Amino acid sequence: MSETTSTKTPVDFWFDPLCPWAWMTSRWVLEVEKVRDIEVRWHVMSLAVLNEDKLDELPEEYQDMLKVKAWLGVKVVTAAAQKHGADVLGPLYTALGTRVHNKGEEVTLESIAGALADVGLPADLIDYAEQEDFEFDAELRASHHEGISKVGQDVGTPVIAVPGADGEQIAFFGPVVTPAPKGEEAAKLWDGTLLVASVPGFYEIKRSRTAGPDFSNL
Repeated sequence: MSETTSTKTPVDFWFDPLCPWAWMTSRWVLEVEKVRDIEVRWHVMSLAVLNEDKLDELPEEYQDMLKVKAWLGVKVVTAAAQKHGADVLGPLYTALGTRVHNKGEEVTLESIAGALADVGLPADLIDYAEQEDFEFDAELRASHHEGISKVGQDVGTPVIAVPGADGEQIAFFGPVVTPAPKGEEAAKLWDGTLLVASVPGFYEIKRSRTAGPDFSNL
């Protein structure tokens, strides 16, 4: 008797819970999961890690955010995955992102604690948010570098990677889109993104953003 194996295409998704654009893309990918045979696997990356060697080049308010706020969520999310398994990443990201992005809560100890409670994770995970000598720093950095190494240092979050026709992964940053498409529109954007990303030597399509993230349909 042969074993039954999943026919779904694995889609690896690296996120920082602080980023509103990554949140928008993540909701789109979950919509795609409903209409295409894909299975999303969540991974943590960190805007704080990405920018720690170039803080002096950034605006002061962005420096302040990266030094403090940007660490809170990724530390707790990383600790949750290390202590309770990678399967908690998706639900915890959804709970935290819903509070921060959809409901407009700040990334604070209170909002993170609320997200932990929303998914039934132990409340003491919040202790990792401000842990100076972070217990899982090596794991956080390894996850971050696994994602960013696929696309290069001059992009951010999210990073998505899918299997290519030759078995090698196709990886890309984005797409940056607002609002998150639904139904067949989500599927069309997915198909088109994979089409261009699979072309050897293809690097970029871009235009200036004229609107901020629109969470009204999430």
